[in-house]
Amino acid sequence: MTTKVSTDHVIELLAAHKTIGGAPREELVWLAEHGTLARYKQGEIVARRGELTMGPIIIFSGRFAIYMQRETGMRRMMEWGAGDISGLLPYSRMTGSPGDVVVEEPCETLKINPGLLPELIRNCYEVTAIMVHVMTDRARRFTSADLRDEKMISLGKLAAGFAHELNNPASAALRDASALSNSLEVAEEAARSLCISGLTSAQLAELDALWAVTKSAPKHPAVSGLELADREELVEEWLSRHQLSESLAADIAGTPVAIADLDRLSAALAGAKLEAALRWLAAAMSARSLVLDIERATKRIHTLVAAAKGFTHMDRTPELESVEIAPGLEDTVALLEGKARSKSVSITVHIPDDLPPVHGYTAEINQIWMNLIDNAIGAAPEGGQVSVDAMHEGADIVVSVVDNGSGIPPEIMDQIFDPFFTTKPVGEGTGLGLDIVRRVVRWHDGDVKVTSEKGRTEFRVRLPIGGAR
Repeated sequence: MTTKVSTDHVIELLAAHKTIGGAPREELVWLAEHGTLARYKQGEIVARRGELTMGPIIIFSGRFAIYMQRETGMRRMMEWGAGDISGLLPYSRMTGSPGDVVVEEPCETLKINPGLLPELIRNCYEVTAIMVHVMTDRARRFTSADLRDEKMISLGKLAAGFAHELNNPASAALRDASALSNSLEVAEEAARSLCISGLTSAQLAELDALWAVTKSAPKHPAVSGLELADREELVEEWLSRHQLSESLAADIAGTPVAIADLDRLSAALAGAKLEAALRWLAAAMSARSLVLDIERATKRIHTLVAAAKGFTHMDRTPELESVEIAPGLEDTVALLEGKARSKSVSITVHIPDDLPPVHGYTAEINQIWMNLIDNAIGAAPEGGQVSVDAMHEGADIVVSVVDNGSGIPPEIMDQIFDPFFTTKPVGEGTGLGLDIVRRVVRWHDGDVKVTSEKGRTEFRVRLPIGGAR
């Protein structure tokens, strides 16, 4: 709602304004004479996303905020209150409101028609300078908010897949730990039987020799259930010939022990002593195998946690530093392996060992790799391929991310780096991923280029080597 009031009253309001009140009085007079006093009710929408219907807005009282579409829905991004300036400001390249501007407390404002901006710049030097500073601060706040949002979205995606990735090795370790307890009980019982049987030094030496052989050998190379069944049948026949319990066959068949090894042991031991020795050997080998499986599972968990920590740099204060490219790329690929596996997408990484570091912010540079590789996996077809290559070219490091998807349509190629542009359905993408990539690359004095055709899309990021520029 617009209101007609005296120019003197508006000048008094402008003079008391915390942002613009220090400007020369003649400039405040110009604003009062060319502006329109407007009042808004709570809940009223001042501007909708994509619209550019207002010029500068000088706020005297009340409060309004801008809400922007994110993957989780509309989100409150920024607010303005008494003493602030908003709207389209001098020299702004804004072509439309990035979100819906909603009144949260009844507002009184002075609106300047956007068509008067050239005249404002000519007649109000100090006011123009103030507004440009306001616009710069606003752009910085939006950029920080966008980067923070994109990081949170990336971490949210990672968390969803991360839980699944951690669950598999954790479940395997838990299952093997339970089985290990049973194997140790069997091994302890067999060891007691061996002690009671009173083995001679020669018999103990033979058993130790067989244990040393099996301990140093890999698990039995049977690759199919049929082969393992055939081996179990051979062991059963051997046990039957030596009048031993055939129930041991399954345990012995799963070890690297060969029939020739059993023959050597039976030459030194017989009867109950041989059966106790075989029972202990099978249980000990089973326990050792389970320990190795648990070690592999926990190593996988450690690798995933280390990758997440390295990717986010969660334990370090952001600071300019020498950044090694290889660990960031490897951590990113490790964190996205689950998503790639779900589409049967293979990822190949080629990074030379002597790649020089760049200079910058590690977490922000890692965000480049996350966005590009994540997009490449999403663009690749089922069973597709993504390749990540890093190389040293002159004074720069170049990282190439290629997918064999359907490509980027030529008609949208010029828009893919625009903020909020996305081809994904509402709620599935913010349209900030490639915008963030471009911003971070530019912060680091680099550049990013894309070429695309059906079956091959490549993003090439060029970053200067530390100290080169």
